[in-house]
Amino acid sequence: MEGMSLASTPTKLVIVESPTKARTISRFLGSGYEIEASVGHIRDLPQPSELPADMKKGPYRKFAIDVENGFDPYYVVDADKRKKVAELKKKLKDADELYLATDEDREGEAIAWHLLEVLKPKVPVKRMVFHEITKEAIERALTATRDLDTGLVDAQETRRILDRLYGYEVSPVLWRKIGPGLSAGRVQSVATRLVVERERERMAFRSATYWDVSADLVAPRDTGRSTAGNAFTARLTSLAGRRVATGRDFDDTGALRSPDTVHLDAVAAGELVTALEPASFAVSSVETKPYTRRPAPPFTTSTLQQEASRKLRLNSRAAMRTAQSLYERGYITYMRTDSVTLSNEAITAARRQAADLYGAEYVPEAPRFYANKSKNAQEAHEAIRPAGDHFRTPAQVAGELRGDEFKLYELIWKRTVASQMGDARGSTASVKVAASTTAPVASEISGTFAVGTPAELSASGTVITFRGFLAAYEEGRDASRYDRDPASAQAEGAGSGTGAARESRLPELELGDALGVDGLEADGHETSPPPRYTEASLTAALEDRGIGRPSTYAATISVIVDRGYVLRRGQALVPSWLAFSVVRLLEDHFGPLVNYDFTAAMESDLDRIERGEQDRVAWLREFYFGPWASGTPGLKPLVDDLGEIDARGINSIPVGDGITLRVGRYGPYLEGTGEAGEPLRASVPEDVAPDELTAEKARELLLTRNDSDRELGVDPATGYAIVAKNGRYGPYVTEVIPDDAPAVAEGAAEGGAAPAKGRKKAPAKPKPRTGSLFASMALDTVTLEQALQLLTLPRVVGVDPESGDEITAQNGRYGPYLKKGTDSRSLESEEQLFDVTLEEALAIYAQPKQRRGQRAAAASALRELGTDPVSEKPVVVKDGRFGPYITDGTTNVTVPRGDTVEDLTPERAYELLADKRAKGPVKRATRSTTTRSRATAKKK
Repeated sequence: MEGMSLASTPTKLVIVESPTKARTISRFLGSGYEIEASVGHIRDLPQPSELPADMKKGPYRKFAIDVENGFDPYYVVDADKRKKVAELKKKLKDADELYLATDEDREGEAIAWHLLEVLKPKVPVKRMVFHEITKEAIERALTATRDLDTGLVDAQETRRILDRLYGYEVSPVLWRKIGPGLSAGRVQSVATRLVVERERERMAFRSATYWDVSADLVAPRDTGRSTAGNAFTARLTSLAGRRVATGRDFDDTGALRSPDTVHLDAVAAGELVTALEPASFAVSSVETKPYTRRPAPPFTTSTLQQEASRKLRLNSRAAMRTAQSLYERGYITYMRTDSVTLSNEAITAARRQAADLYGAEYVPEAPRFYANKSKNAQEAHEAIRPAGDHFRTPAQVAGELRGDEFKLYELIWKRTVASQMGDARGSTASVKVAASTTAPVASEISGTFAVGTPAELSASGTVITFRGFLAAYEEGRDASRYDRDPASAQAEGAGSGTGAARESRLPELELGDALGVDGLEADGHETSPPPRYTEASLTAALEDRGIGRPSTYAATISVIVDRGYVLRRGQALVPSWLAFSVVRLLEDHFGPLVNYDFTAAMESDLDRIERGEQDRVAWLREFYFGPWASGTPGLKPLVDDLGEIDARGINSIPVGDGITLRVGRYGPYLEGTGEAGEPLRASVPEDVAPDELTAEKARELLLTRNDSDRELGVDPATGYAIVAKNGRYGPYVTEVIPDDAPAVAEGAAEGGAAPAKGRKKAPAKPKPRTGSLFASMALDTVTLEQALQLLTLPRVVGVDPESGDEITAQNGRYGPYLKKGTDSRSLESEEQLFDVTLEEALAIYAQPKQRRGQRAAAASALRELGTDPVSEKPVVVKDGRFGPYITDGTTNVTVPRGDTVEDLTPERAYELLADKRAKGPVKRATRSTTTRSRATAKKK
């Protein structure tokens, strides 16, 4: 009877994306629900090489997409998801209902659709969506299920096909003309272009020097007004009725924008100080205005990434990973959203909390409502905020969250609560002070100013009388090129980069007040180039242009960094020379694809496909085959009609002084000529940014490289000179073979191949022997004896008596090693290259082979993180071949990018191990054929 009762109990299978999300939801659902995680997407477009043999010559062969028949995609279940799919199918057999509870955006909807296509459920299916994982939200979602949104799926599938076509058509051009392993992408290429264009502006920038004069003034003390804070500083703003130039008055060539501006040089500024010291100063104007500042709206994905970068020093990937964890554990709402709106429940919660913590006077009478500024805002329905109808304060979650998770939650909580608080209020005062010169002032740039020339100084101050939302939070901002220009910063009312409120008071002044002078000072300045992008400002730039989706910015920035297009220097993003070549090729031959407006228009088109206003097949046909509405050929005609691309020209950048930078396969290098016309060549150090490589710097690198060659002596065996050089791959020694050295028949030289039978080839000039310096050697101290010893490598150690293979000792890219046929084994030190014996070599080969870095990884743990709650085994972090990884002795998982060994928490490590276990072992079996696209199924 008991068994029959259990069998008749209805079971509802709920599928989400991640194990963490599954664990959180399971706390709110009863025993009638079984929650499983798909661990992300279960299938995708395969690589063309992974297609079944019978399809590799068919219409899907190039892209795994049939572009001639409705852009039909061919999907396969990922190899590492086959076990998971089998588990889900098995559980579905025992279920009465299927709930697809993936995220509510396009990606989540697509995951749900793929699950439907693969699982083929025979029970009722319900789409369950929620933007936070709380008991109330889950209960509401269960009572408000819906059908699958095919518009969202269409938009996501179109985006996936678009990206496959773009990447697979354009990337091979980069491989052929620039180098292997490069990639092009709809958003990544545009993001790279933005970074390169900013660096081009910095390279073209020419600084200008200008001076200003400031006066420390004192208000009168016998007026009966307040005497607190009588001293203030004013800056010279006009002379003879003409405005005194500040940084913003110069263009990027260093020229003044307006000829009517007074440009002070050092001499004129010094003379002005002398001429104004005896002068009388009086207040000529006082203007007071009310000051009001509104709070920033709640976080979107983009603004969260920007603030996390500014205030927490988190890169986009780390910020999104941390936010994902907070969402899946039920602390915040869904973190991929373009919306700035809050639900009525959230507005009530924020207002209530603001009143409780700061006072009722800090909450306005009416709730605040915000509108999206982004023209392409869509997808999720609410901004990022603390989860629940009653927010938990940072103090209440301090015992549950640590490190970056706590900091990010606190940031989100502050922003949300502040968004419903009152305006900051106060007043701003602007004062102008008049004086006249008592001596002539001569400026080589702006002419001569006679005695009695009127001068005007200005000062401003802000007094905040009611802090309002500033009591909880203030939005940060990105650095400006005028931050170091006090006059310009004062003019624009710039605050600090961290968002701290700036409040400065002026004394109570009235028109005509005579002022005392404590001192005058002349100060010189240089204009600054446009600041490099940071992850925050690049994210803002992409969003402002409507390019891509904020939910993808973290991945986009990660890609351009991983590809070597962009390097991080602190918070700044610096383009590599490789990026210059890539962007130039794309601009010259694929201009429309990296056009900012065109790329933004794609997002609008995807929105129209989502709304059902645009047919996706027709849109893809126009994009691929063309012509576009603008008359531009489609992607395929662009690729087919590239014409001749000058690879050398694409990879060459003139530096000046007859020097050219070339982007080679192994890095950037300089080419030029010496005083005698001899060719010079030098590598460009990685720490030299593009805007720092001036003609003078390039010439210095070429001459330094040339001067670094040291002649060590003569090889007594050959009579050839031995020289030590600094090469692209480090210091090395080589022999200098004279032009009249006797030639050798091809194949006679060491390692040469015998000429083909029946063919006679001219004798070849002998190739010089070379050898890299050991790590213990230095270019300026290496001796002739050491050099001759290095030139004997590779060294024959002996012959394996069993196999008959020769064993040699060699020095390679990854250090010293032994080689026997195709089998190589690492040596402990470079010195062993000369003294390892045959017996020692055979003993090394008798040991089991270890991968490079495996011994070091096993030697000691970098950190110990406690006991895993599932496996009940100690968890440690070790250093492996591909970087640090987490292990409990059974399951290994690489420490993700964005995490650091030092900041890794035990909870994070346990979660990563749990996710890895849920994925199961990676199988390298042939991918199984699955159903194709939704469109194909409809046609059939």
